[in-house]
Amino acid sequence: MALFEQGRHADAETKARLWTEDYPHDVFGWKILGAILTTTQRHQEAISVLETALMLSPEDAECLNILGTALEDGGRPEEAGVFYARAARQAPGFVAAFYNLAKLLQRLGRLDEARFYFEHALSINPLHLKSLNNLGSLLRDLGCTQEALDCYRRALAINPSQPEALTNLGNLLLSLGQLHEALECQKRAARLQPGYPEILSNLGNALQHLGRLDEALEVYRQALTIRPDDTSIHSKLLFTLNYHPDQSAEQIFSAYQEFDRRFGAPHRPRRPPPASDRDPDRRLRIGYVSPDFRCHSISHFLEPVLAHHDHQSFEITAYAELTREDRLTALYRGLVDRWVPTHGLSDDALAERIRADGIDILIDLAGHTAGNRLGVFARRPAPVSVTWMGYGYTTGLSAIDYFLTDTIMAPAGCEPLFAERLWRLDAPIGVYRPVSDMGEAGPLPALTHGTVTFGTLTRHVRLNHHVIRVWSEILRRLPTARLIIDSKDFATETVQQQLAERFAAHGIEPTRLSIGYHSPPWDVLRAMDIGLDCFPHNSGATLVESLYMGVPFITLAARPSVGRSGSSVLTGAGHPEWIAASEAEYVDKAVALASDLEQLAALRSRLRADFEAGPWRDEAGFVRRVEQAYRQMWQLWCKTEPAT
Repeated sequence: MALFEQGRHADAETKARLWTEDYPHDVFGWKILGAILTTTQRHQEAISVLETALMLSPEDAECLNILGTALEDGGRPEEAGVFYARAARQAPGFVAAFYNLAKLLQRLGRLDEARFYFEHALSINPLHLKSLNNLGSLLRDLGCTQEALDCYRRALAINPSQPEALTNLGNLLLSLGQLHEALECQKRAARLQPGYPEILSNLGNALQHLGRLDEALEVYRQALTIRPDDTSIHSKLLFTLNYHPDQSAEQIFSAYQEFDRRFGAPHRPRRPPPASDRDPDRRLRIGYVSPDFRCHSISHFLEPVLAHHDHQSFEITAYAELTREDRLTALYRGLVDRWVPTHGLSDDALAERIRADGIDILIDLAGHTAGNRLGVFARRPAPVSVTWMGYGYTTGLSAIDYFLTDTIMAPAGCEPLFAERLWRLDAPIGVYRPVSDMGEAGPLPALTHGTVTFGTLTRHVRLNHHVIRVWSEILRRLPTARLIIDSKDFATETVQQQLAERFAAHGIEPTRLSIGYHSPPWDVLRAMDIGLDCFPHNSGATLVESLYMGVPFITLAARPSVGRSGSSVLTGAGHPEWIAASEAEYVDKAVALASDLEQLAALRSRLRADFEAGPWRDEAGFVRRVEQAYRQMWQLWCKTEPAT
């Protein structure tokens, strides 16, 4: 037993096998051997050994618990739960059995049951750190933020040097906009457990949120040297590269090509399944794959698409990668023909499910954002596959057929920067359903204050040195103008002060800046006269919200596609005149717009009405265009793919 606890598994295994030979009717040797085989990932042999042990002692709680672990690790979670529960019944004070049962239920998405068993384990042993940590993560998934914080802090009060609690606390603080405290937690965790990929990845996330992109990229790469096959970390690296202000589009795309070589190429020989019916005009089965069928900013763009689908011509399936559901999840369920929860399914298992469902066109709505299922798309489970909406740039996977975009976001000539074939519609490549409580735009603030107020609702990661310099130049050209910067990333005084110092380096006094966080942001938008978009990575939903609230904005057309989303928004809204082709033109356009308050007031009064009458609000018309694209993709596949 001591050898096993010291990690000397080979020596311990030899002694355990000798024990079972010398004392074949003694459960102890079989149990230790089963534990060693489970730890060394020899699941089937472990299961066989532990079943022998249970024939000798059917009520041995430890043996039941270890068998549960062997079954769970061996891909048989439902059976594992039965043995964890039996162990807990046999030994009501056996914390490990309740903890393992709770952890399994958490993994299976049965969060309320998992919470009950974590809390029961803690009622037995309030100092059980693993239960505190996992309960904290579960409570975070349930949206119980304060209770989750309490769990992590209780764990750290018991053991301040516990890396798991520190990194979990850091993740939660990051989601709350406590960026510097989050970074300190991740740094401490990384010092306590150096070379641990999950902690390094979390450290990279904190650095990325603070706009320290080169440091974040270095940390992600360090994590990948330890765990080169971790697609999640690689996705974070690619996501971060999109924001880099000094790398070229070609440099960034080369990293996406490396992703395809590493994670797409092994599945390349696999052809998509043949369609059961190659009729180009039949009812098509469309599958949407997303982790965001919940309260998320994408809902303002996705909900109207699902609400207007023609179910006579298209059967819609949602593949929902959710750890928890909320009020919007129920709405989404009602908008589709079939709802398939995917959390906990391996890429192979989900790909087989999609094949079995006979999906004709599979749509990725996540790209490289958290919770994506790009590994499924690499396996080509449908005849036609498309990426759209949730990411804004290529996935890098040559296995995906099309990138659905518009003529502004992906202008002619940019095809070499995408792994997928570009399928262009007229701008905009989306529709927007406003929030019901936004209220009216209100009068132009400058008429009351006598000076123009610029503003942005962007995240910190977009505020690179080019953006700070250009915005500072605008404020220098307009000495009485002010600038609002508002988002969750600026919730703390430390981040606010550091950003103000970056402007001060360009001669802009802190009194001219209003940096903070307000939610919802509608009153913040009402306080703005003109919006300023970031570059080379433009903002997204907040630009559409700005126009709806009567706030025109200036954008710089930079890299395809994430660098031209602002241009797409403005073109779709009928205002391409606010698109700049250079930093100098950006400054000139902002100054010119601010110099005519009468024109600004007139814009303010009519922007919403113009927006309502334009393509951004034509939900049914846009969905017909998307459906036409789906139909044409399918017809092209029927024409060009050989029958099998």
